[in-house]
Amino acid sequence: MRNKSLEAKHHRLIYLLNVAQRRVQRWIAAQRSSEVTPAQAGLLFILGKQDGVLMGEAGAALDMGPAGISGLVDRSAAAKLVERRADREDGRAFRVWLTPKGRTVLAQAKADAAAINAALTEGFTSAEIDIVARWLTSIQDKFPRDSIRDSARDPEQ
Repeated sequence: MRNKSLEAKHHRLIYLLNVAQRRVQRWIAAQRSSEVTPAQAGLLFILGKQDGVLMGEAGAALDMGPAGISGLVDRSAAAKLVERRADREDGRAFRVWLTPKGRTVLAQAKADAAAINAALTEGFTSAEIDIVARWLTSIQDKFPRDSIRDSARDPEQ
């Protein structure tokens, strides 16, 4: 079912998304139990699923470009959460690996994420959350990262 009605325009979705994103990020940053930023936690989650990923793969999973993932890995390495190692097969590529400290912090980040997700979903049915998740995922398809970069370069598009 597609919602093409004028009623959909009155939900102020852009405003609501922006406010929600800022509030959740501020709340996460204010938690004393968190040793890492949300971006660092995201990197740890990726490495928890597959340790030793290429930096480009980690960047793509986090929707970050080369400069962004490089800075994130640098900050995470400085915090002794990850190690960057040259790829054995391609000397130009680097892989990222969890450190023992990173594994410990990952466990805490998972617990923190579970608590946040519980707060975010409180008062909603599983079916309602499925719809919200589907809608948020659809935004990534409707506004792919490459098309945003391309249209920023060429204002005539």
